[in-house]
Formats: sequence, structure tokens, C-alpha cells
Amino acid sequence: MASKKAFALRLDEKMMKSIEKWAADEFRSTNGQLEWIVKEALKKAGRLPKSDSTN
Repeated sequence: MASKKAFALRLDEKMMKSIEKWAADEFRSTNGQLEWIVKEALKKAGRLPKSDSTN
């Protein structure tokens, strides 16, 4: 399993509530949802290393 780096993220309250709802709808934690969103954006932009794009 890859190591993870913790950091603080500040989000607008409305945006955070939307992400929390989306996460609940997808049966994910809020953190898991944010990771998924970032990973999908990286894949779409072609910026995810090839070895990570299958997960």
C-alpha cells in the first residue's frame, strides 16, 4: 500500500456539504471521495503516473 501524506484542506462550507452528500451517496468516506475526485481529475488531465492509473 502506498504511503499517504496528510495535509490541511480549506473548503467553502457549501462545497464541503456537497462533497459529504456525494460521498454518502457513493458509500465512501468524505476523505475517500476527495481522493477519488482528485485521482479522476489527474487521470483526465493525463497527469497520473501509468502505474497508478489502474487503481
